[in-house]
Amino acid sequence: MYMLKTPPPTGLPLLRLAFRPFYLGAAVAGVAWMALWAALLSGHAALPNRLPPIYWHAHEMLFGFVAAVIVGFLLTAGKVWTGLQTPRGAPLAALWLLWLAGRIASVAAPAPVFAAIDTLFLVAAALVFATLILRARNTRNLKVVVVLALLAAANAAFHLGSIGVSWADPMRALHAGLALVVILVSIVAGRVIPAFTQSVTPGLRITEPRWLTPAAIGCTALGLALWVAGSFAALGAATLAVAAILQALRLGRWAPAASRRRPILWVLHASYAWLPAGLALLAAAEAGWIGSAAGVHALAVGCIGGLVIGMMTRTARGHTGRDLTASRNEIAAYALVMAAALVRVAAPGLPPQWQGTALFVAAGAWTLAFALFLAQFSPWLASPRADGRDG
Repeated sequence: MYMLKTPPPTGLPLLRLAFRPFYLGAAVAGVAWMALWAALLSGHAALPNRLPPIYWHAHEMLFGFVAAVIVGFLLTAGKVWTGLQTPRGAPLAALWLLWLAGRIASVAAPAPVFAAIDTLFLVAAALVFATLILRARNTRNLKVVVVLALLAAANAAFHLGSIGVSWADPMRALHAGLALVVILVSIVAGRVIPAFTQSVTPGLRITEPRWLTPAAIGCTALGLALWVAGSFAALGAATLAVAAILQALRLGRWAPAASRRRPILWVLHASYAWLPAGLALLAAAEAGWIGSAAGVHALAVGCIGGLVIGMMTRTARGHTGRDLTASRNEIAAYALVMAAALVRVAAPGLPPQWQGTALFVAAGAWTLAFALFLAQFSPWLASPRADGRDG
């Protein structure tokens, strides 16, 4: 009896799975765009499209940097979730080039051109992922499709507002985008963090009450929706406070102490801890006790940024055939993102003369973190798997 040989991997390694080009592009954007933001803050640069710098920064970190990681992750995990082939080769290159065109347009094209190109990317990505899930009849992940589609809609609303459509408020669209990413994080992290923790801890069995996850995600979604709407501040504050408690209870069930000797795991727990912290800070803002900047950056830099660097390193290691053990470079990158979050969240409470310095310190820590990622992972992302397998 003869054994059939598996055909060797073919095609450009960078285009074999979506995480490869999108993680690489996201890391480059994480470095270059944060450096440009620092230059804009200091008055050493200006945007030719007349987009307000704060809008550009928030949009590009959310719908440029984070969106690339989301698409790269989902179109890689989707292959495992559905058993179907996800885009590779020329189709993957086309999707990635569309994302890249949006990033170039953000600094080099008039606002209407930027809007057209950038809106198309998330719509295309949502359609690709939705087609995959529907073909596989993978009903469990239909909620992810809905969140991705709403994220595309929030991006479109931002662009409509930025080119002068009266009913569209660009800042509210950005807040809606942030809220949707937080909900997506709640869904996906709730699957992977407990699973990762349990798989490397002998004898550990992670369980949680059946009501806790839907209650935490539902309350988080409602609280963030009230915050985005800007109405019913008292109800929003109460809902966000309850959501913070539920998310903290949820994290506590995932045995975070079991991760303390595994940096590639503890960064995920530490990053998720910023979610209840950010919700609590937004609750305080809705109550009128503080401004919203601390809560926004706890969620954006601490929770989302931390999970991005943690999941990028872990999934890139796994899908390039490397050990799931963080190097010194990666541990330093984790610490730098956490430091950036702490400084950025604390900045609004500092004396006015120190606030500008704090922003530059946070931006520098973030930039160095993703520069370390690029130094280590760029060769791996652009070369075949270490174990010779496809992917």
